[in-house]
Order: sequence, then C-alpha cells, then structure tokens
Amino acid sequence: MNFAWPYSFLLALPLGVAAWRMLRRGRRAGIRFSTVRRLPAKTAGWRARAAEMAPWIFLAGAALLVVAAARPREPLSSDRRSVDAIAIAMTVDVSGSMEALDLTPKGSKYRTRLDVVKELFAKFVDARSDDLIGLITFGGYASARTPLTADHEAVRHVLKGVEVPSVSYDAQGNPIDPDETLTAVGDGLATALARLRNAPVKTKIVILLSDGVSNTGAVEPADAAAAAAKLGIRVYTIGVGTNSRRTPFFRRDAFGRQVIAYADISFDESQLKSIAKKTGARYFAVRDSEGLKAALEEIDSLEKTPLDQTVYQRWREFFAPFLLAGALLLVFAVSLQMSASRRLV
Repeated sequence: MNFAWPYSFLLALPLGVAAWRMLRRGRRAGIRFSTVRRLPAKTAGWRARAAEMAPWIFLAGAALLVVAAARPREPLSSDRRSVDAIAIAMTVDVSGSMEALDLTPKGSKYRTRLDVVKELFAKFVDARSDDLIGLITFGGYASARTPLTADHEAVRHVLKGVEVPSVSYDAQGNPIDPDETLTAVGDGLATALARLRNAPVKTKIVILLSDGVSNTGAVEPADAAAAAAKLGIRVYTIGVGTNSRRTPFFRRDAFGRQVIAYADISFDESQLKSIAKKTGARYFAVRDSEGLKAALEEIDSLEKTPLDQTVYQRWREFFAPFLLAGALLLVFAVSLQMSASRRLV
C-alpha cells in the first residue's frame, strides 16, 4: 500500500501537540487527600467520564481523516509502454523587435511576433506529452523561466505570461534605451545548455528562436554552439521575420498608449545557420505564422527517442472507510461533549 498524497500526514502534527497537552493537563489535575477509604465508591457520574473521553474520541476521528486525506491505495495493474521522451529547452527571444507585426495571420487583428510564437509553442508543447520541457527567454540578458519538467500545464502557464519587457536592462543591470534592441543569443543558448546538461534522458535538444542580431551578453554565440556540440546537444535555430524596411510594430507613445510605428528590422541569419550546423541540427527561416508552424512540426517529426516507462493504470482506493469512520467519530465526540457538559468545547 502507498499514499497518493503523503504530505497530508503533516496535518497530524497539530493533533500530536493537542494530545500531548491533554496528557500533561491530566497528570497535573487532582487534589491531596489523606486517605481514599473515606471517599465514596462512586466518585464520578457518566457525565464526567463522557466529558473526559470526548476530546480523545475527537482526536481519533481527526487522525482517521488525516489518513483519508493521504489517500491510501494499492496498484491493481501496471504496464510498461514505450514513449518518445526527450529533453527540450525552448529558448525564446523577447527583445523589443519581437513586437513587430509582420507574422500576423491574414485576416486576423494585429498580433506581434511574440504572440504568434507563444501560441504555436504552446501547441508544440501539447504535441510532446512525454517530454521534459524547459523555457528560457533572452533579450538584453537570459532568464530561465521554468526547469525541465513533465508538467506541461505549468510550462504553458509560464509561457502565457512571457512578454517583451516595457523597460529592458542589459547584463550589468543598466536600463536600455527603448529604441535600442539588445539580443544576447549566446547567453540564452548557454542558459539552455546548463539546464540540459544533467537531464535524465539521452536525447537533448534546444529550440532557439530569434529575430535579432546578437549584440550583447557574456557568452559569444559561437562559443555556446561549440559547447553544445561537445555535449552532444543539437540546437535547432529558427529565424523569425524578414529583413524588410518599414516593418510595422507596436510601441508606446508619450502618453503610454500602444500605437503602430514603422522601423527597419533585420536579423543575422548566418549566425543562426552556423549554430545549427555546428551542432548537427537544422536552421528554419520563418517568414509568416504558417512557416513557424511547419518548422515546429518538422522538429517534432525529427526528434523521437524510445524510452520504456512503467504506467500504473488502475488503483484500489482505501480512503473511504477512513473518511467515514473519522467523520462518525467527530460527530459522536461533539454530541457526547454537548450531552455531558452542555457545551461544544
């Protein structure tokens, strides 16, 4: 037998303290008397004995409820199945240029590059249900948003909250001019490698998505790529956007309102291609939302690693008898206390 929620036993600590206090109080209670022979044979009625027993019955019922909360159970059947599990570090650029609007699907309202990336990455996470997935973002500096985890709901929740910072800072903590975009590609990749290095699976990859030129950071992208190759970690790079003039993007005006402006935005494809080539992976050039979707689907088809897992399919639950017995004892203890002393406690 095991317990589905063993931490529920921490609830027994206050019950133990209450029992200790009652025992201590019981030892101190009493008066000095010369001889017990002169006391009447029947010193206490049923009310006194009931009032003394009620707290102990209450504690016993509460203890049974704690056991029920821990959900005692035993497996009825288990199976081993082969799953395609790998470790993936999703590394996303959140520099100011990710507010460009050139990936907006046709017929849709304006959506930034980051909005499109977040939506498609969430679908990619859903498609890799057995993988360990972590999230790293980088702009002027890199930040690990989640560890490698099989809790994909948590990853999607964190991914949903990723935004381009309204005020950006470089690696030294200095504020960045809003019109200047800093992109630390090397730092983002190095952070992803640190997360993957001790992952408990054989196959490890990085999906590095950027739309800028690496122009800051403590680690050079080439050095990070060399480290990835040495560790046997493939880095799939995705270049988002176009090298076009007058690319529309969101920015804030003097009153804090979001308006559409135009700027010349470019990114270094050669650098992303070099990173992918050094690590034995591929580079994907993405010009629209459909292209990004196709790139993620191809990565999904390329990375498959069989892994045997034990899956428990059915359990026999034992919490119900503990729950029922505990509830009945609590009701009985309260009723006894009310009958004996005319009060609840």
